[in-house]
Amino acid sequence: MTTIHLIGGEKGGVGKSVVARLLAQYMIDHELPFIGFDTDRSHGSLLRFYTDYASPTVIDDYQSLDAIIETATANPEQRILVDLAAQTHYPLATWIEESGVIELAEELGLTLCYWNVMDSGKDCVDLLGKLLDQYGAKLNYVLVQNQIRDDNFSILEFSGVKDRALDLNAKIIKLKRLHPPVMTKIDSHSYSFWAAKNKDASALNGLGLLERQRVKIWLNHAYQEIASVGV
Repeated sequence: MTTIHLIGGEKGGVGKSVVARLLAQYMIDHELPFIGFDTDRSHGSLLRFYTDYASPTVIDDYQSLDAIIETATANPEQRILVDLAAQTHYPLATWIEESGVIELAEELGLTLCYWNVMDSGKDCVDLLGKLLDQYGAKLNYVLVQNQIRDDNFSILEFSGVKDRALDLNAKIIKLKRLHPPVMTKIDSHSYSFWAAKNKDASALNGLGLLERQRVKIWLNHAYQEIASVGV
C-alpha cells in the first residue's frame, strides 16, 4: 500500500509549502505517481503551483479529510502528499484520534510519514517535542531543517528533542535557502520549480541565466536530501 506524506510543522513561515512543492516536483521528475491535497484556504501552494496534481481539503471537515485515506486505499500505486497549513494541528489531531486513523492505517497497510518542517528557533523545537509526546512511535518522521533563517540548529542539537526523534528512527534532511529574490520571482510568476529552472522567453522580468542556474543547484541539493530518506 501507499505512503501518506504529511507536510507539517505548526509554526507559520517555516517553509512547509516550499517543501510540499519540492516533494511534488521531485516525484514528477522521478516519475513517481502521487496525488496532492492542500489544506490552505487562503493561498494553497500545491493548488497554485501544481494544479493538475492537487485538490483542496478542508481541515476541519471530517468528510474532506476522510478523502485522504479513501484515496490512498483506492490508489495503492500512488503516493499521497498533504500540505498542512500553519495552525492546523488541532483539527488534524482531533480527526486522527476520533476516526482511529493510525489504527486503520496500520490495518490497511498504509504508512504515515510526518515531514516536520522547522527553522532554527526554539519554538520549532518545542513544537516538535509536543508532536513526539503526542504520537511517539505511531508515526514515521522526517525532520526538515530549513535554513530559511540561518544554518545554525544548535538549539535543536542540544535540546534532547533531536535525540528523542532519532530514537524513534526519525530521519533528518537539510534544506538550503534559495536566494530570496529568485524565490520572489518564482512566486510572482507562479512557476513550478521545473518552470523556474527552464527559460521562459515570453515572461516579462523572468528568471535570468544565473538565477535559473541557482535554482538548478538548489534543486539538486534538495533532491539529494530527499533521495537520502526516500519517498
